[in-house]
Amino acid sequence: MDADTVCLTFNAGSSTLKIGIFDAGTGAARPIGKGKIDFDDGKLVLRYSLGDDRFERPLPGGNGERFAEVIEGTLHHLLAHLPPGSLRLASHRVVHGGLRFHEAAALDARTIGEIDAMVPLAPLHQPQALRVIRALKELRPQIVQTASFDTAFHTTQDDLVRRLAIPRSLHDEGVRRYGFHGLSYKFIASALKRQAPEVAGGRVVAAHLGSGASLCALEGGISRDCSMGFSALDGIPMATRPGWLDPGALLYLMRKGKRDPGELEDFLYHACGLLGVSGISGDTRVLLKDKRPEAAQAIDLYCFRIAGEIGRMAVTLGGLDAVVFTAGVGENQPEIRRRVAAHLRWMGLHLNDSRNEANAAVISAGDSRIAALVIPTDEEQVIADEALAILGAG
Repeated sequence: MDADTVCLTFNAGSSTLKIGIFDAGTGAARPIGKGKIDFDDGKLVLRYSLGDDRFERPLPGGNGERFAEVIEGTLHHLLAHLPPGSLRLASHRVVHGGLRFHEAAALDARTIGEIDAMVPLAPLHQPQALRVIRALKELRPQIVQTASFDTAFHTTQDDLVRRLAIPRSLHDEGVRRYGFHGLSYKFIASALKRQAPEVAGGRVVAAHLGSGASLCALEGGISRDCSMGFSALDGIPMATRPGWLDPGALLYLMRKGKRDPGELEDFLYHACGLLGVSGISGDTRVLLKDKRPEAAQAIDLYCFRIAGEIGRMAVTLGGLDAVVFTAGVGENQPEIRRRVAAHLRWMGLHLNDSRNEANAAVISAGDSRIAALVIPTDEEQVIADEALAILGAG
């Protein structure tokens, strides 16, 4: 590995692009900065940091046909702070690896084509990553690009867990439970070994609670179950996604006029969840401050479903030793954690109120039969580490 080697990671969402900046000169990925572009802003701006320095720079282009200009402007600003020629590696979070990708992969024409073929499996997420990949391939063809897949971590799950009760031919075709947020759960499994080795080898449920939210059952750090299944719509309610939904409700909506797949897709991804129940917001911070009963009901439903999913995963694991809260809500909102834990007192989960309020690393009470932890996740670190492993092997 050269002394001046920089790796950029790209985590593309429907309305944001998160960027990690890593020094890889020693053969390990050391974070040195990060950036973010919010496409919902009126004017496109790259907000980024390098060390203690903070920057805001305007960007050309847009979120449509001129997207390549956004990436070109981003590279221009970031590389101005870095040694010339040091950018050798770019790695991407790709939501769906389907049946093909069980681990991170180098990107070439063949693998990019295979990722493109999976767009129907993740129609809102997959295209966002692909356009960043293609823009970089056009702008910096000399750099190595890799992809890390959110579904890959869950390929260790038993066939019984992954199977839907549908004809076998459809299962063999790929209609099955996949699980998502795998990069986050991979980081949590690794962090547990360092921070809480006494529970890392046991039965753990990790709750990734953000605007998108899911839970994962871990046994010895290995994925055994996930609340998200075939799509990122499944599982617990999210900011604007419904979570589990009786397919009969979808048939009803289609008969009532929502027959167009695009219209139904937009409804399920953007009009349901906490926003749909409350009619106010999909943000738990807003809802916790709002005194209207609709806001309270949305929060109550959210916490009730999270607790119920933890109970279901205890069945998969044959018991439960620890719960880990992570991501924006899980790491920073004591009231959500408190309400989830209140539903699980029958299982022996008790929180220490003062430690919970302080977002401490361990928030369970001394008499709790189940450990409760708060661990910040870092998907970008996992993406960079996997990229360096590929570069080193190649």
